[in-house]
Amino acid sequence: MKQISKRTNPIYPNAEYSALQILQFFVLICFVLYFGKTLFIPLSFSLLISFILFPVCKWMEKKGVSKTLAILISLSFILVFAVTLFYLLFMQINQFSHEWEPFRKKLLETLNQISVYIAQRFEISMEEQLEFFKNSINNSGSQALSFLRNAAYSFSQIFFYLLIIPVFSALILYHRQILANVLYQIFPAERKETIKEILTETIHAYYNFIKGMLLVYLIVGILNSVGLAIVGIPHPVLFGFIASILTFIPYIGILISSLLPIAISWITFNSIWYPLGVIIVFSIVQILEAYVIFPFAVGSRLKINTLVIIIMITAGGILWGAAGMILFIPFASIAKLIADRTESLKTLSLLLGDGEPQKTK
Repeated sequence: MKQISKRTNPIYPNAEYSALQILQFFVLICFVLYFGKTLFIPLSFSLLISFILFPVCKWMEKKGVSKTLAILISLSFILVFAVTLFYLLFMQINQFSHEWEPFRKKLLETLNQISVYIAQRFEISMEEQLEFFKNSINNSGSQALSFLRNAAYSFSQIFFYLLIIPVFSALILYHRQILANVLYQIFPAERKETIKEILTETIHAYYNFIKGMLLVYLIVGILNSVGLAIVGIPHPVLFGFIASILTFIPYIGILISSLLPIAISWITFNSIWYPLGVIIVFSIVQILEAYVIFPFAVGSRLKINTLVIIIMITAGGILWGAAGMILFIPFASIAKLIADRTESLKTLSLLLGDGEPQKTK
């Protein structure tokens, strides 16, 4: 009978895992992440914020600022950024509301033209079209109710995250020494220095992640502006960079930011081709951002190859939705940091790496 291949436990070298046990462990992790996402998503964002703000807090504490005050000041920067982001979102909605009346008239005219074209081309009378739309609306009542229920749940979840994430972040920063000591106690004593190195480099990895994200927003803003300018949309730089900044809010951000240039181009040029041009520009840039710009700009700074970045974005979307598409990239970088310093995980380190040789510690 063939011996089942085994791998050594990187934490306790005397323990061994079979391939089946590794698969079971992987499935268990996915199960816990999926059903525990209500807790793990805000906790992960809080860890991300804590790692980013830790150098700021440490610098202020060295200058004589108390730990509590340093944490409050650091979190205030994040609050200002969030308020600015939502202000931009509100301004987009407010400006669009001023354009709503001519936009509504233009929409009705276009629908009427489409209806006339259908009646002439396919010999479907206006009354038959109207009856079809009435039946569609009546049949979609239950779907609309389900959509509203899901939307209400999503907004309540976002509101919960906005409340709990700052609290988690403040508590993690305040009790960081206790959490570090607990982490040291979990692992063997001889790996204490390795754990310290991993924690230090994790903070640097998250810092590089944020720098990569800022580069992504800059590139996306430039591409949006150039694309809108080529199409001929007024104020291309303004619309391009607002759309870039609002991509921080997955899906909804790009949708809201595209409404105003679509409406203005439709009203200004009295043609459907200009709004279609806006949609095409934003769609192409979003595809480039998801599958080329983001993996290149972020992955190169985290020293993770593009294939793994795309896989992690997909896996994060499956397990945690839009939040997972953001959070699973730093998770991969932490896994690589651990693999780089664990002899039995060198294969994983090579798989995640970008092909450049690792510096030995």
